[in-house]
Amino acid sequence: MTYIIAEPCVDLKDGACVDVCPVDCIYTKNDDNMFYINPDKCIDCAACEPVCPVTAIFAEDDTPSEWEKYIDLNYEYFGLSR
Repeated sequence: MTYIIAEPCVDLKDGACVDVCPVDCIYTKNDDNMFYINPDKCIDCAACEPVCPVTAIFAEDDTPSEWEKYIDLNYEYFGLSR
């Protein structure tokens, strides 16, 4: 399992999650409007979840149904599918 970044991150890009990630699996580019977690690198440590100021990070299986499309967006960002 991996963690997912969902809609509350859009246009915020706070970066607190990046600072605490022990495996550097959270990415963004200048043109992106949010951060993404690489599911192949995420070690499911949950360090990112409590530091998110807008509660945008969820365990994949716990992602709220209204933001379920963000699961696929996170995978697709890295050229992966679930």
